[in-house]
Amino acid sequence: MTTFAWLKGHGTENDFVILPDPDGTVHGDLDATFVAALCDRRRGIGADGVLRAVRAAPGEGAEWFMDYRNADGSIAEMCGNGVRVFARYLALEGLVDSSVPVPVATRDGIKVVTYDGVAIAVDMGVPRLQGESKVVAEGTARAARQVDVGNPHAVAFVDDLGQAGTLLVEPEYDPAVFPEGVNIEFVARRGPRHVAMRVHERGAGETRSCGTGAVAAALATAATDGADPADGGDVTYRVDVPGGTLHVTWKADGHAVLAGPAVIIARGDLTWLG
Repeated sequence: MTTFAWLKGHGTENDFVILPDPDGTVHGDLDATFVAALCDRRRGIGADGVLRAVRAAPGEGAEWFMDYRNADGSIAEMCGNGVRVFARYLALEGLVDSSVPVPVATRDGIKVVTYDGVAIAVDMGVPRLQGESKVVAEGTARAARQVDVGNPHAVAFVDDLGQAGTLLVEPEYDPAVFPEGVNIEFVARRGPRHVAMRVHERGAGETRSCGTGAVAAALATAATDGADPADGGDVTYRVDVPGGTLHVTWKADGHAVLAGPAVIIARGDLTWLG
C-alpha cells in the first residue's frame, strides 16, 4: 500500500494520468502492471497513458523528462497530445516559465513547446515519410503510408471513417515492417487542407485523439496533395479527431508543429491498494 500524488489531463480527449516524481523515487522503475491497472477505466483512474514527470539528466537540454507509458504499461517513444498535457502540468505547477518556449525531454529527443492561452504548440521535429505498407480492417485491405513521427504510423485513406469499423480489434499490419507495433490512422478528406481521422494506437486501442497520428495524417495527406513547404511556405492542415480539432503545420525546414488545447481536469492523492 502506497500513497502518491496524481493529476489527470487531456488533449482533445486523449487523456492521461500524470505522476509527479521529480527524483524518480516515488515510483521506481514504474512497473508495467501498475501502469496498466492505473489506466484501466474500471479498476483504476482510467486513461490512455501515463505521463511521469521526472527531472531530466544533466546536460540533456531540458529540466524535465516526460516518461511516457501506454495504457498497457509498455514504453513509448513519444506522444504529441501527451507532451502538450505534460507542458500544461509544468506551467500549472509553476515549474517552468510559460511566457517563453520550453524544452521537454522525451525518448524521441527534445521537444519545444509554446504556450498560447488554452492552446499549446509543440515542435515535433522532422517526421519521415516512408514507403507503403498494408493494413486490414473489417476484412478489407488498404494501402497505408508509413510515417515515422518518433514512433511508427501507418496512414490509410478512406472515403468514410465508418469504413474503419469498430476498431475494437487491432487492424492487421505487416509485422516485418513494424516489428514493435504501429499506430494506425484512417483518414477521410473534409475539404482543402482539412481531414478527419480515427486511430487505433498500439498499446491503447482506439483513442479519441492522437497527436503524433495527426502529424502522420497531415504529412501523408500533404504528400498526396503535392503540398511542399519548400515551394510555397508553411503548409497547415486541420485534423478533426473524435475529441476535437488539431492543427499541424509543416515548415520549410522539415519540422512539424502540432497545436491544440491541453487542460488539467483533476488532481488528488491516491492510496493504492493494488
